[in-house]
Amino acid sequence: MRIPRSTAFALMAILFLAAFCPLCRAQAALLMEEPYGFFGALNPTGHTAVYFERVCAETPIKLRRCQPGELGAVISRYQGISGYDWVAIPLIPYLYSVENAAQIPARVDRKTVERLRNHYHETHLLSLGENLQPGNLVHGGWTELVGVAYQRRIYAFRFATTEQQDDALIARMNAAENVSHFQLIFNNCADFARTTLNFYFPHTFHRSIFPDAGTTTPKQIAYKLVRYSRKHPETDLQIFEIPQIPGYRRMSRSNKSIAESLMTTGYAIPLTALNPYLAGGIFVDYLVRGRFHLIPKHPEILANGNLAPLAAPDQTEMHGTVTSEQTTGTAAQLGETDTPTETVASDGLHEIIASHGKDTTEP
Repeated sequence: MRIPRSTAFALMAILFLAAFCPLCRAQAALLMEEPYGFFGALNPTGHTAVYFERVCAETPIKLRRCQPGELGAVISRYQGISGYDWVAIPLIPYLYSVENAAQIPARVDRKTVERLRNHYHETHLLSLGENLQPGNLVHGGWTELVGVAYQRRIYAFRFATTEQQDDALIARMNAAENVSHFQLIFNNCADFARTTLNFYFPHTFHRSIFPDAGTTTPKQIAYKLVRYSRKHPETDLQIFEIPQIPGYRRMSRSNKSIAESLMTTGYAIPLTALNPYLAGGIFVDYLVRGRFHLIPKHPEILANGNLAPLAAPDQTEMHGTVTSEQTTGTAAQLGETDTPTETVASDGLHEIIASHGKDTTEP
């Protein structure tokens, strides 16, 4: 019995797609960022953002699908960014204020960090407004958008996504009004991560009375993602550590829940004096619900710009070299890259990308 040519072609197409179905999957990652500095001492919950391998920033406030070679973008809610609710920054600039993995310093000082940030701001962030403020101890600003790894350690909880999910997220965020309604208690950065993850995993993430008194925190969101992944192995959750680049600030502190913050800092003393019963209840809540451990003893460390496991663990061939939108910055543009405080990390992602340079035409 002869099979019609069209039917045979269709069967071959189905077999081809089945063989390459892993390539249809991408990944995103919840970034749990540790608290630092004076405000981190007052509010040791930290910050959270969401990284997408397939979603890129056409502008800081407009998303699109990534092209071959691009490493995706980090999206988060910030305060003080010209009235915008969320901003998207390419992965490498978000972490290191540079556009090429080969330019990532191994150590920095304050002058170096300021120069790298100012260069990126002048090159890419002026579209957010000429009066965009850098921020200060109590109010956020554009310096929160770039060079994050210079001021804190980050844990990335990577999970699988599909092409349809990412496209739907792009359409949704581009169509919605991007106007800030930031509120520290009920509309903070962790609330943005909560609603974003609920788009991928409906009805999974919500505020918790215990141990966070109805406030969404980065540690709470990460805990619920870990718990969800245990029941759903297809999430393919993996945890990575992105270390803090030394030299600019003291090492950041561990993320804490609300109950943990109250019981392990100086807040415990006045709270106990004002209401010992309330303090006792929070202490019990901390013991029962507030001490969950999220980070494995030896997580994979993404040091020296080696972001490939986060950006494309199984799809390196699909990405090839980084495109011009993430590599237009050069050593000449940045200037003085041969100073001792800016020793360039030449391994990691740079070598991985170079070794696959011939694959940039892959679909």
